[in-house]
Amino acid sequence: MSSAEAKAEPTEDGAKPKSGKRRLILFAVPPLLLASAGGGLWFTGLLPRWLGLAHPAGPRKPAPPVFLDMPDMIANLDTDPTQPRYIKLKARIEVAAGADASAVQRLMPRIVDLFQTYLRELRPRDLQGAAGTYRLREELINRADVAVAPAKIRDVLFVEMIVQ
Repeated sequence: MSSAEAKAEPTEDGAKPKSGKRRLILFAVPPLLLASAGGGLWFTGLLPRWLGLAHPAGPRKPAPPVFLDMPDMIANLDTDPTQPRYIKLKARIEVAAGADASAVQRLMPRIVDLFQTYLRELRPRDLQGAAGTYRLREELINRADVAVAPAKIRDVLFVEMIVQ
């Protein structure tokens, strides 16, 4: 008797033995289908909502930005004393929260002092091109953040910048 005939013969109770593929399909495929369906429902946001895990108020809307005008600033740039160069800067500060606006307004003289001190250290070549403007913006944001901590400054917006 060959091995193929032995496998096809019925067992003592009269049933044919089940193959390994059928067992794999019966025991592996349903959990995989359930896991993939659960993952899809979770990432679409339906499952957390059905389970009560979602925030009941829905997504929060960000607070509207608050912009504070800074006084116009004129500063000497670090150049040859025989040929002075100046920068004129008019800027606005974007505050992260409306509650921080009053604190930033109270500390505006400190911010102006830090900005003026930094502007006097600059050379005309430091302000050339978009990269120079970007570096200036980042430095001013960092200095304003330090001055008004724990309030948060989102951005410094240039209204007017003239380098002469």
